[in-house]
Amino acid sequence: MNAEISPPGTANNHRVEVAAPARHFTIRLSATRRGARLARRLACEQLDAWGWPYDSEAHRTAALLVGELAANAAPHGRERGRDFRLRLTLDPEESALRIEVTDPRPDRRPPVPGLLRPTSSEGESGRGLLLVEALADHWGATFGDPYTKTVWCEVTL
Repeated sequence: MNAEISPPGTANNHRVEVAAPARHFTIRLSATRRGARLARRLACEQLDAWGWPYDSEAHRTAALLVGELAANAAPHGRERGRDFRLRLTLDPEESALRIEVTDPRPDRRPPVPGLLRPTSSEGESGRGLLLVEALADHWGATFGDPYTKTVWCEVTL
């Protein structure tokens, strides 16, 4: 007896909408400037592989956001002998990217979104989260356990 097999995405000759699964990328990197640069580079390669080419505005925005969050994790989230984790989650249906950087310093909390203050024009640092707030749709920090904090942002690509 032969059974009719429908191709994926069809049922009884009717097209069925199949939701594309979210895509994830996670890596642990050293909490150094070199680790932060590598985070940005690897995120760029992953975004390109997911269909967001290097020369697109969405790619450049996401790369800048990854770079800023990773650069903050190096000095502000550094704990001797501990790494930081970069996690990218792409929701293809919404074309939304969530960027998470987790470090081992929950005691060093970032400012609350919406309450950031501009730094002096002569300071060499302090502008990273201002860029994140300006470019991301949403951002914040979560403290899931007593040993880590995660600073995250979401952007529509």
